[in-house]
Amino acid sequence: MASIFSKIIAGEIPSYKIAENDLFFAFLDVFPLVHGHTLVVPKREIDYLFDLNAAELSGILEFARPIAKAIEKAFPCSRCGISVIGLEVAHAHVHLLPINSADDLNFTRPKLTLSPEQLKDAQQRILEELKK
Repeated sequence: MASIFSKIIAGEIPSYKIAENDLFFAFLDVFPLVHGHTLVVPKREIDYLFDLNAAELSGILEFARPIAKAIEKAFPCSRCGISVIGLEVAHAHVHLLPINSADDLNFTRPKLTLSPEQLKDAQQRILEELKK
C-alpha cells in the first residue's frame, strides 16, 4: 500500500508544495513543530533514508539546500535545522525547520495547529524566497 507521502506526491492528497524535480518532492508539514516546517521526500517510496542509493542520498541534501536557504530568509531564525527521525511515516524524509535553538528540533513537543491560511502564508513566503 502506498504511503501517505506517495499519495501526496501523486496528488491524491492535497499538499502545500514547495518544490519538485524528477527524484524529490518538498511540501509543508501540516502538523508542524514551527511555522515553515517543511518535509523533503524522495519520490521513490523507500522506508529508511539510509537505504537510498548513493545518488539519492546525496541528492536529497542538494535538493533541500535552496529550500533551507529560503526558509532561513522567510522566517525569523538563526538557521534552518534538519532532522531525520524516520519513525512517523514509512517513507524516507527529512525535516527542515527554522530554528533558534536545539530545542526547536524537539519532536516530543506538541505540534502546532495552523489554519489553511497560515499554511498558505508559509508556502508563499518560502516560494517567494526560492524565486530570488
